[in-house]
Amino acid sequence: MSVIKDRVTARIDQPRVVFLIGMRINKPWMLHKWLPVMAAMPKMLIEHSKNPELGLLWYKTWFGRNIITVQYWESAEKLIAYAKSRDAAHLPAWKKFNQAVGTSGIVGIWHETYIIQDGNYENVYANMPPFGLGATTNLTPATGHMAAAAKRLNSSQS
Repeated sequence: MSVIKDRVTARIDQPRVVFLIGMRINKPWMLHKWLPVMAAMPKMLIEHSKNPELGLLWYKTWFGRNIITVQYWESAEKLIAYAKSRDAAHLPAWKKFNQAVGTSGIVGIWHETYIIQDGNYENVYANMPPFGLGATTNLTPATGHMAAAAKRLNSSQS
């Protein structure tokens, strides 16, 4: 994607969901236990890329001892429907995790879910390709009343 050199901001016309999900490798030498956990997420992301109707709009993953994937979803309903679907990759992965790792402490997993809506979010991007929330919607110049973070945070969608 091309770098947008201007200061821009993403404005949404309907709520979005930010889903942070990750894992922490607590016992690196137990590769046979944590590697299958790590391998589950790419399978789910491939599933989403083939089925955009599931509701995942954008994601980015970072790797280290702590692995995190930031995801933007159309709605909480679509996120929860995916998590509960017996036809999707999530439930089998969750079952395997509980059987193979459970509460052993070998690898930690976590997630956080946030609903963002008008008046409760703010962002700015400069010298960046579309990223995060900005990759899920149209970007507009961060000028005039949108130049300051406080104004972007409290602006209405009208």
